[in-house]
Amino acid sequence: MTPRLVEFLVAGNEASDLLPVRSPALLRAHGARRGFWTVLDEGPVERCLALLLERDDGDWVAHHVPADAGPENGRTEDGEALAHHDGWVYVFGSHFGSKGGPLRPRRAFVARFREDDAVTGPLAVRVVRNRFRLHRAVNDALVAAPLSLLPPGERVRRRFIVETRARGTVRAKGWVTRLADDDLPLNVEAAAFTPAGTVLLGLRFPVTAAGEPIYVELAGVAEMFDDSAPARWPRALGAYAITGVTPAGVLAGFRAMTPTGDGGYAAVIGSIDALGKGSVLLDDHPHGGEVTSRHVRFRHVAGGDARVDADLVAELAPFHHVEGLAELAGGWCYVTDEDHRVALWIG
Repeated sequence: MTPRLVEFLVAGNEASDLLPVRSPALLRAHGARRGFWTVLDEGPVERCLALLLERDDGDWVAHHVPADAGPENGRTEDGEALAHHDGWVYVFGSHFGSKGGPLRPRRAFVARFREDDAVTGPLAVRVVRNRFRLHRAVNDALVAAPLSLLPPGERVRRRFIVETRARGTVRAKGWVTRLADDDLPLNVEAAAFTPAGTVLLGLRFPVTAAGEPIYVELAGVAEMFDDSAPARWPRALGAYAITGVTPAGVLAGFRAMTPTGDGGYAAVIGSIDALGKGSVLLDDHPHGGEVTSRHVRFRHVAGGDARVDADLVAELAPFHHVEGLAELAGGWCYVTDEDHRVALWIG
């Protein structure tokens, strides 16, 4: 079947991830029979939530969702990954920086909201900024994992790690102690919760020395939002690389991830950064840029082998920027930001 293309004009004009709407009340409020959440561009999370909806008459529309993060308004940026868990929609920041560095604390956040709250009034979004605690936990898990990691390159290390620590030291930031000179910068691009309540975080960077995508399993994400107890922070349970799906001679990171009905996970893998935008990552690792996207599937076993076999579902060439995928009525949907447009492909 030839995929159907639907294009949207939405604020920010760039979509990250694709999460099915589960709230019947929200769909009814918009006269829609189905739809998806996406997160836009690199602004604060409360300004970057949008719905892509198929109305009852079959037309698709985009709706920019007004939201309020309370005291955290304007203090986040670069939401990248969406995931359902226990009645909430979670939004994960990239935990990265601009393409030339340094790391940005505003991107080290997790937010959540309830879909039904978007039916009337501004959507209440709760934000927790972790001030590089997640960076520390993931880096420690990468060091402990039996994986051979791609060295970051001297420019990457200097611009993302050394300069971040130097800025934090000058500004007397407490989070500076959570970064070490030999850390790897993290770029979170994908997330999916497991039935056990842990979350699999798909990383666009780092990758293995063989160019394979890496994900990390975290416990305790929901507990970050528990006001009835002292602040608790996520714990990394292990790091894993998916094997057998990276094209020879290139680097491929995670771009999106979603659970599948059979207990596995589907993912999009692709370039470690965008071409032509001054990426320090690609300066050090040019074979990580000219990489088209692939749709793959794998199964996660907690505490299992750190090298996880994956299967190729579909080549998504010529697209380099497939940002999300979702299952819909037995087929697959993908969202892309090719050519500065939000495009939904319905297969």
